Amino acid sequence: MPIEHRYSDIEACAQYLADELGPDLRIAAPLGLGKPHGLLNALYQLTKAASSRSLRLYTALSLTRPQPAPGLERRFLGPFLERHFGADQVDPQYALDQAHDALPSNVEVHEFYMQSGALLHAGSAQRNYISQNYTHVARDLVVQDINLLVQLVARREGPDGVHYSLSCNPDLTLDFLSKQQASGRQRPLCVAVVHPDLPYLGGAAEVAEAYFDVELCPEKSPRLFALPRLPVDLTEYALGLHASALVRDGGCLQIGIGALSDALVKALLLRQQDNTQWRRALVGLDPTGATHALAGRFGGLTPFQSGLYGASEMVMDGFMHLQRAGILKRRSWDNLALERASAAGRLASDVPGGHYLRGAFFLGSNQLYEWLEATEKADPDAIDMCPVSNVNQLYGDHQALAMLQRRGARFFNTCMMASLLGAATSDTLDDGAVVSGVGGQYNFVAMAHELPDGRSALLLRSTRSSRGGIESNIRWNYGQTTIPRHLRDLIITEYGVADLRGKSDSECIEAMLSISDARFLDALCAEAKSHGKLAADFQIPEAWRQHRPRHLHEVLAPLQQKGLFPMFPFGSDFTEVEQRLLPALNWLKATSGTWRGKLQLLRGLLSPGVPVAGEPAALARMKLEKPSSMAERIEQRLLQAALRRTGSAN
Repeated sequence: MPIEHRYSDIEACAQYLADELGPDLRIAAPLGLGKPHGLLNALYQLTKAASSRSLRLYTALSLTRPQPAPGLERRFLGPFLERHFGADQVDPQYALDQAHDALPSNVEVHEFYMQSGALLHAGSAQRNYISQNYTHVARDLVVQDINLLVQLVARREGPDGVHYSLSCNPDLTLDFLSKQQASGRQRPLCVAVVHPDLPYLGGAAEVAEAYFDVELCPEKSPRLFALPRLPVDLTEYALGLHASALVRDGGCLQIGIGALSDALVKALLLRQQDNTQWRRALVGLDPTGATHALAGRFGGLTPFQSGLYGASEMVMDGFMHLQRAGILKRRSWDNLALERASAAGRLASDVPGGHYLRGAFFLGSNQLYEWLEATEKADPDAIDMCPVSNVNQLYGDHQALAMLQRRGARFFNTCMMASLLGAATSDTLDDGAVVSGVGGQYNFVAMAHELPDGRSALLLRSTRSSRGGIESNIRWNYGQTTIPRHLRDLIITEYGVADLRGKSDSECIEAMLSISDARFLDALCAEAKSHGKLAADFQIPEAWRQHRPRHLHEVLAPLQQKGLFPMFPFGSDFTEVEQRLLPALNWLKATSGTWRGKLQLLRGLLSPGVPVAGEPAALARMKLEKPSSMAERIEQRLLQAALRRTGSAN
């Protein structure tokens, strides 16, 4: 049945929805890329303008452009943000207001996953956060009396009529509407907001025209929100190298997003493309042979022959790079007989219907979106975007098939902190303040324990900068837990891998100490002994005392100089001059956090040092080549001092 209500004007569509649904809007919107910011902003403004109206929004990961602070940060980020996102980019206004605790009293925003750290100090966001496993969101939405669902879609018109693709976000829409129907509750009004650049993906993500009640096809759409490609440092590369040795050829891979995931992907590429250098780096990082031993038990040290199958709630750039390198290529079929034949080596890879990547939502760079579009056209079976219930859990009618598809699974996720007893904290601080959310992490950790040969690995940096000093991310205990100790499995830092599965508490503590930063070993060891969890005569092996940043640099810096570990492993959205500015600006930020650093900055103001090559271009990029005020002269001197201190204009 064709859609009766079609709009090209966002405000007219919003007014129709407000008139049709009455004064109380209860809206569900996808997480991340699939949120139609323009329509949500129009509905938000209608609600703000009338105190008799109310709006409750249930969503997650409201993407906003960074809001740079005045001064050098704004000088650097302002031009970059406009170039990268486009001058016509639209932020969700409710998210900006929420971040400043400025939501009106008749608006509530409930998220189950937030942009990492963005809403730590937003009171309403913290109060209205809903802690949920990703797979439970659809179930819990059913009882919220949702009367409106809005979603960004791709549109295709052919001989058989109009079809839509849920594209980047089939994750919760399909599950929610299915559960809503099963409950006997009224279906919400569903609005398809068409974006011309959104990749059209078929399979489970494709729905008929009748799936939606209203179509909004704006006359003009901003660019798709694309994440900038971020730098990767040597600590992150060390983590990625250890993790890459745990991946089994012919297995299944799940990875998240961020610098640690980029480091893992780059290490997998190095294992495939330059195995000798990859092994050399791993040996340097692993003098005791612990990681090599684990690789021999359930990972691998050789290039991939059979390749990997991707099953990840989030499809990100890393999968694109792995596919292009011939690593992501093991296909799976949604047919138990065919999958059994494939597992036994009796099925050709060109049998129709096989996919090598399954995901619930995608988010990444512009290059990822272009790759998805091109892959769909060239190989429609390759990528399966589907409900999150089919990615993040084994349970249900598909359990036998899902377990077979995920053979040899390695689920890689990141966490903020871990305890000596193997519990992990990934989403919430000690005082209850929410940093991000649980998302699918618990799902994947639990799934790894259910699969006969599955393993879950949590990646974390061993230390962090805090209040001008360094703190250990490995603690005796912590006030919040995302992954409980009884689900402990693999934990990886830049210093190695702790295999905690099936270990006693004392064995677990020893394994965690073996991957801790040496500066905190004695204190951690003493605390464990004070609680009776470590033998009184336990002695820290001398090899563990080498676990310091200096050692990582000694091992990896020579290989970095050969080009193996570039700052931007997959290209950069920053210009060459901007890439030179980044270390200087990071140094300024880090230095200003301590009183000693502030003294150093004061000295820099008085005497910036000797000019370095490239300095004029850096100053010109920041529009500080000819300062016209005292404030600009101070900014110029600080930047000169930072450039000369880091040598980053060379």
